[in-house]
Amino acid sequence: MKTVLITGTSSGYGRATALHFHSQGWNVIATMRTPRPGVLPESDRLRVVALDVTRPESITAAFEAAGPVDALVNNAGVPSIGVFEGTPMARVREVFETNTFGVMAMTQAALPQFRERGSGVVVNVTSSVVLGHMPLSAVYKASKMAIEGFTASLALELAPFGVRAKTVEPGACLTTNFAARATNGGSLDTLVPAPYAAFAKKAMDDFTGQDVFTQESDVAETVWRAVHDTTGQLRFPAGPDAVWLAQAK
Repeated sequence: MKTVLITGTSSGYGRATALHFHSQGWNVIATMRTPRPGVLPESDRLRVVALDVTRPESITAAFEAAGPVDALVNNAGVPSIGVFEGTPMARVREVFETNTFGVMAMTQAALPQFRERGSGVVVNVTSSVVLGHMPLSAVYKASKMAIEGFTASLALELAPFGVRAKTVEPGACLTTNFAARATNGGSLDTLVPAPYAAFAKKAMDDFTGQDVFTQESDVAETVWRAVHDTTGQLRFPAGPDAVWLAQAK
């Protein structure tokens, strides 16, 4: 029986992915910054572990608690929507700390056991923002593009050891709390300098009004496919809108 460690499982894609792997018979180490009862079902094949990917001591403790794992899914992330001119640099660093450096730190912690065993896979969940030109996403896209490049190079380094690295690129999911978290629960209006107001409003209306979008299950199923892929495919768009963007690109 194989084991997967998934970050950011308190909601959205991470929770759906944990449930999917569990339903397929895997052992699941479901990590979240603040574990809460009732988020995931009780099972002898599913353990909830506290993890903050921005803290090295938390990463070490999580891997010690998890024991040997066969797959690492780096899903935890900080969303960000806004005009770059109005985005404080403290917020930029916060986004990169989780989306980029947190992913790298988790990956580095997992690699020794994968390399020594001669098997294992790292799946980094990025975003469909890397596939097209999307407004109000400069910081978020930059943090995810960094991971796309990181994973592409990493895959080449790991291949001689039988270890794989992949990215999953989810489309826009309108049923998660992405927008609320991206604005720290506030209004986008407070994050947009006045000269950009009309532009930002149209961009957000276009985003929320689209009729083709991604479901949490699309991402869970695509992560599952990426974990099991042995064809050498590096990038996996997830959801019909992401697939369309990848094909258009």
